[in-house]
Amino acid sequence: MAQLYGTQFSKSDLLKRVGDISQIAGATRFEYTEGKAKGTAAIEIKNGSGLRFVVLPDRGMDIGYTECNGIAVSYISKTGVVNPAHYDETDFLRSFTGGLLTTCGLTYMGAACVDEGVPLGAHGRIANTPAFDVCLRQEWVEDDYLIEVSGKVRESTVFGEDLVLTRTISTKLGENAIRIHDEIENRGFVHTPLMVLYHLNFGFPLVSESTILETNAINCRPRDDDAAEGVGRECICSAPIHGFREQVFYRDAFKHTYARLSTLSLGLSVGVHFDGSELPYLVEWKQMGEQEYVMGLEPATYPPDGRAKARERGELPLLPPQKTKTHDLLITF
Repeated sequence: MAQLYGTQFSKSDLLKRVGDISQIAGATRFEYTEGKAKGTAAIEIKNGSGLRFVVLPDRGMDIGYTECNGIAVSYISKTGVVNPAHYDETDFLRSFTGGLLTTCGLTYMGAACVDEGVPLGAHGRIANTPAFDVCLRQEWVEDDYLIEVSGKVRESTVFGEDLVLTRTISTKLGENAIRIHDEIENRGFVHTPLMVLYHLNFGFPLVSESTILETNAINCRPRDDDAAEGVGRECICSAPIHGFREQVFYRDAFKHTYARLSTLSLGLSVGVHFDGSELPYLVEWKQMGEQEYVMGLEPATYPPDGRAKARERGELPLLPPQKTKTHDLLITF
């Protein structure tokens, strides 16, 4: 049953009160029409709980703008939404929208590097690859109204990898949550690198001086000297700081891992829940700069040091031929 406005409603009770369920919840397809976003397909979803978010099938089935009860939750960078036609593999940041979710991968992510003579840009291609077989489902399942969008994104090249990501993003009427279910299939016939990072980006007003991070992930490690300067303050936010240099921290995840940003002044918290047996690392991206004012909580298959470093360490994750890897994330509001 749907919990709406402090009351539980069955399907029958609710439908007596509306002409169409779209009065309260549903999904609407649209397309951006101006600027670098022009031509980008999108789907806006609202679920009646105050949760509203935009899925971007043309951007790897990622999630852009997101709000809860009228409060902006996601960070949107100064690039805004960028059509993948403008993607420059050598300059990932030119089309880094941010949004609630930017997927990094599939065969490489993290720092730019040269791996076995092949130059690789930052964070991979998948977030700038349009999806196909995009399907929108809105229907009652007994007394639950389900809103679900799914699609496939393929990362492939002649004489190289052939990976297909099948993503399903779902929510229910009255539910304060977004569910992401990914299946990554190696359709090729050789072992293929699989490096995935879920770049979840949170911004103002969720991120402010009164925001704190709580997590049960363990063994916090600074990535570099800049991050080392922030040790002991990695879980608190500040006002924007001129010239702030990003700080990145790595933590180890386990079976039931969560990370939660809470802002007492808003009475709002947003949590990320995932399985550390699927995604063994939680990366925190703390960027308290002017305009670049964002906290990233990023479940990952490997620390984002680049594919070359993973190979050098003998730790490069590989997906066997004709096998599928599954990842699940739950985002709660």
